[in-house]
Amino acid sequence: MAISRKVGVASMNWSLGPFFHAWSLVLFVIVNLAAALAWYAWAARRVGGRDPAAPWPLSVTACYAAGITILAIAYVGPLAAWSHTFFWVHMTQHLLVMMAAAPLIVLGAPITLAFRASGPQSRRRWVVPILRSRAVRLLTHPVFTWILFASALLLTHFTAFYNWALVNHDADQFIQQPLFLGAALLYYLPLIGANLQPRRPPQAMRLLSLALMMIPEAIVGAVIYFSPTILYPAFPVDRPFGLGPQADQQLAGALMWALVMVVDSFWMMYVAAEWFASEEKRGERFNRDLVRADDVRQ
Repeated sequence: MAISRKVGVASMNWSLGPFFHAWSLVLFVIVNLAAALAWYAWAARRVGGRDPAAPWPLSVTACYAAGITILAIAYVGPLAAWSHTFFWVHMTQHLLVMMAAAPLIVLGAPITLAFRASGPQSRRRWVVPILRSRAVRLLTHPVFTWILFASALLLTHFTAFYNWALVNHDADQFIQQPLFLGAALLYYLPLIGANLQPRRPPQAMRLLSLALMMIPEAIVGAVIYFSPTILYPAFPVDRPFGLGPQADQQLAGALMWALVMVVDSFWMMYVAAEWFASEEKRGERFNRDLVRADDVRQ
């Protein structure tokens, strides 16, 4: 059920005032985002109640809440209202979901929270068998997640799917949006954060994965930016304000090409910082072991 409202749209002008006066409210999205926040708050409180000495970290909760908030910004409000009018808005919407919301949700460690919030019987019967299953091992393998994420970027933008989703509301809401979010969540899951999973790739492999992901992102952005023709005719030619179709397409390509490089670099620095911290802890443990061994000899 969708409730849409567009107001304040004047005749052709270059002001962004009308942009911020347009809202699109999708009840399905609002309910699901609220449910995700409510479950997380309940689970975090349950963990704190069970073990007051080791409550769920507020910093981790903040990451999850920030991720859900960014999803709300992308799917509720002006971005959602104009996403089928301006290509740069549609691109911004997807970039927020894939490059910001998804990794922040992963940093919120919802899988670990679910494990800690569940009872011993639920863990033995459901949580642990699922985490150890072959399906989860495949879905969290870093090679598989890289291929899935890269394929989602390339195949949706360079096939008829993207234009079809623009003119089909259900395809956009129930196929394209979940595809981008799901692929991004699976991609970042083995790379960052502290979620329970069958395997964690080495830090070097995590950095390599993030670096290599810049290739399909750059390809998508460059093709869109340099294309001399309109790639997606579903975007209207006549706009109430703002950029024309060609300039709009170039801005969308520039966002994918340049902005994503900056965001990816940030996540690479985050992984490098995690790597440095883990090596430092390993060195401290090694030094403690040397001291103990020396005390035993003496």
